[in-house]
Amino acid sequence: MFNAIITNAVVSRGYDNNPAVQYSDKGDFARFRFGKKVYDSRAEGNYRWVNMTVKAFGPMVDRIQKMQLKEGSYINLMGRLDEDTWQDKTTGEKRSAMVLILDDIEYASSAPKNKDEDKPAQAAGSPGREEPQAGFTGFEPFGGPSFFDVP
Repeated sequence: MFNAIITNAVVSRGYDNNPAVQYSDKGDFARFRFGKKVYDSRAEGNYRWVNMTVKAFGPMVDRIQKMQLKEGSYINLMGRLDEDTWQDKTTGEKRSAMVLILDDIEYASSAPKNKDEDKPAQAAGSPGREEPQAGFTGFEPFGGPSFFDVP
């Protein structure tokens, strides 16, 4: 299992108008997606969004509830990378995706530098933050084939 640290990630909008953070009926499991803007010289504007699902269990669920995470919140995450596999309902194909099993979460405390020093930064969940890219849902492909889809 690989450990991962993600800083200044943005909580993604819930898919198909669902809440950004979803909880199990018992309250012992939480799931949400985040996006992180990364440099990519092949992408338009030299940046693209990397998106990933987060799963939380036990005490981490209580912490997420107390934080009242919502779409646009900037967070730092620590966890273990794992792989989810499932059967696609429409095609019947076996699918898989990387997920982060959450070990620790906190609000991001350092703000990216504002390009216009005379204009205050507009917040999306915490002060001093730049807005996520217009129309960002957390479920958009980067373009081109994914190396996760290689058989």
